[in-house]
Amino acid sequence: MKLTRMTPASLKNKTQLVFMAALLCLGLGSLYSLPLSAAVQTEDKAEVIAIVGAKIVPVTGQIIDSGSILIKDGRIVDLGANVSIPAGARVIEARGLTAYPGMIDSYSWLGLEEISGVRATVDNRETGRVNPQVKAIEALRYDSMHIPIARANGIVAAVVAPSGGLISGQSTLIKLDGWTNREMVIKESLAMIIELPAIRRSRGGFSGFRGQQPQVTTEKTLDELRQIFKKARMYEKRREAARKNSLLPLPEFDEASHFLLPVVKGELPVIFSVHADKDILQTIKFVQEEKIKAIFYGVEQGFKVAQEIKEAGIPCIIGSLYSLPPVWEDGYDALFLNPVILNQAGVKIAFSSSSASTAKDLPYQAAKAAAFGLKPEEALKAVTIYPAEIFGVDKLLGSLEPGKTASLVLADGDLLELGTKIQKVFIDGKEVSLENRYTELLKKFEQREVNK
Repeated sequence: MKLTRMTPASLKNKTQLVFMAALLCLGLGSLYSLPLSAAVQTEDKAEVIAIVGAKIVPVTGQIIDSGSILIKDGRIVDLGANVSIPAGARVIEARGLTAYPGMIDSYSWLGLEEISGVRATVDNRETGRVNPQVKAIEALRYDSMHIPIARANGIVAAVVAPSGGLISGQSTLIKLDGWTNREMVIKESLAMIIELPAIRRSRGGFSGFRGQQPQVTTEKTLDELRQIFKKARMYEKRREAARKNSLLPLPEFDEASHFLLPVVKGELPVIFSVHADKDILQTIKFVQEEKIKAIFYGVEQGFKVAQEIKEAGIPCIIGSLYSLPPVWEDGYDALFLNPVILNQAGVKIAFSSSSASTAKDLPYQAAKAAAFGLKPEEALKAVTIYPAEIFGVDKLLGSLEPGKTASLVLADGDLLELGTKIQKVFIDGKEVSLENRYTELLKKFEQREVNK
């Protein structure tokens, strides 16, 4: 092989040629890709979708036996029995189907926990006891297999919550569609999560003699929280004083206090994981004294103090109804009756899966309570409009109304019934795929039968 010697002049000429070729490629790429991209975006924005002939359950209004829903730019433009369908609209025939607002899981570990028994796939807790700086969105796996499974059962949004310690971190409200975790965000810092001790089990509890007693009482935990909040307020006072007087030094940065400032100022609500009736009463007093916005989660014995919760105006997220009652004396049906009694007392409730793998079963959490006396319309609201109101996103989600995002489902029956099949799901006006791990396995084994 003959090697050609490169002189400085020839090297310079070749470099210039390569550089010019690169510029030409970039120019051609821009020439062809930008107009196409812009055209696609314009087409997407201009697309009008008309769902016609469906039974419409707006949740906040009267049921429409047969009507249409008009969607444009990801929003519901109009709905009703007599909606004018514009020319060129994509028409979806929905006769025999029922349109519902998509459901909201009020407390889950979607995207944070893949296989609970494999530690490397579990990222829902941080080390340490006080972690207000932790944000669930940072650990969210947008490609979790549980997300499309939940979505295929009519769930369009979920609260993703960290756990562990006393102050676990900041929960995030996500939509169940997106290429990245940031694309999925509806509200990044939704609420701070604070975990109080579990119910102190007696010998008669379901766990028998093996029931573990909490190491710290709720009273002592709340005293610790008072000191943490007091420190955060003092930190802010010192910062304010330093801003007003240049002779005063700024306090040394305190991460925990810094991230608690929105809480102590009443700007960021707190989800208290609280369980026993006495603990609930103590926490109500704490919330009122500290003047913070509160949401209760768990509240297994909330039925014993339902009136006090109502008077305090604190909404409640019901924990998983797949659990056993923590106290035998409360009765086998205590967990199922709890949301019924709270709702009848006037407490705003919302259901949750408290899971990742069983997030798909959210509608059946509400159905269990309905079987024990919760009005069906209230059960439906507790997975749609009530969680939206609790988290301050009711202008976007939770019901079918003009102006709200078109996050809805088309089902062939009652949304809370086990036998109902979801036919279509829309999130922000875009029809999303219903394919998931379950459907993949179904196709795989159907093909196996064919190949026999």
